[in-house]
Amino acid sequence: MIIRDRLGNETESNPSGSQKFLYRNVFGRFLLKCFLIRPWFTKFMGWFLSRKISKKRIPKFIEEGHINVDDYIVDDVKSYNDFFIRKIKEGRRIIDNEPSHFIAPCDSELRVFKINDDSIFEIKDSYYRVADLIKNDELAKEFLGGWCFIFRLSTSDYHRYSYPDSGKKNENIHIKGVFHTVNPIALERYNFYKTNSREYTVLDTDNFGKLIMCEVGAMMVGKIKNHHQEYTYTRGEEKGYFEFGGSTIVVLTKDILTVDEDILRNTSEGVETKVSLGERIAILKDKI
Repeated sequence: MIIRDRLGNETESNPSGSQKFLYRNVFGRFLLKCFLIRPWFTKFMGWFLSRKISKKRIPKFIEEGHINVDDYIVDDVKSYNDFFIRKIKEGRRIIDNEPSHFIAPCDSELRVFKINDDSIFEIKDSYYRVADLIKNDELAKEFLGGWCFIFRLSTSDYHRYSYPDSGKKNENIHIKGVFHTVNPIALERYNFYKTNSREYTVLDTDNFGKLIMCEVGAMMVGKIKNHHQEYTYTRGEEKGYFEFGGSTIVVLTKDILTVDEDILRNTSEGVETKVSLGERIAILKDKI
């Protein structure tokens, strides 16, 4: 996958050797289904990555991810997972507070699509209709004609995320991941079917009306840590974070926005756009 920043510079993101093995190799898929997605294995890895011994993996992680450690608070890091959920220093991300500007809720690689009756979106190597993603047909219908923002966090990205506007939220709704043998949506591409553990919230925002913000984690055991249930929040306030294994946020909006031209152009070319927490990615239609 090609990634393009807002200045037009390009890099390439390729699946790792382990990803190719697990998803494109018969034996790899067997291991994935029979062992790696099991709750006990995920719990074991969570336990290991939270132990002091896992700290030895951090220098290589920093080097391979080209992470600017100066941006983060790392004095109290005691394990690999401590570093993965590191907090950013004040002032290192600027929140655009212009009310009409719709902002990125996280550091990520972004694609944006119109939501139609037949829309199917690829999210973390799985395929979803909006109704499949949130398991709610009636709620999904409200967003027909609107926008689906898919924010993919790479392992080296900052893994804390924020509210894109001020407003009020309902409780979080958790959906377990599943793993089957046949996918009716993507049968031509894969001979297995999986959906990821995810958690979504309906946000009633001050400037953009009703939104859905959905965090997507690991297949069977979620790595999503949301701070609040019913709550009144402010734009840019931290909503939660991903522990190791979680990596995508989906935001659904109604047809009230004009998405920035470079992001739409990149998506149409099959390119992800590199965005930072707090930066404008769209604007209210009536404010252009």
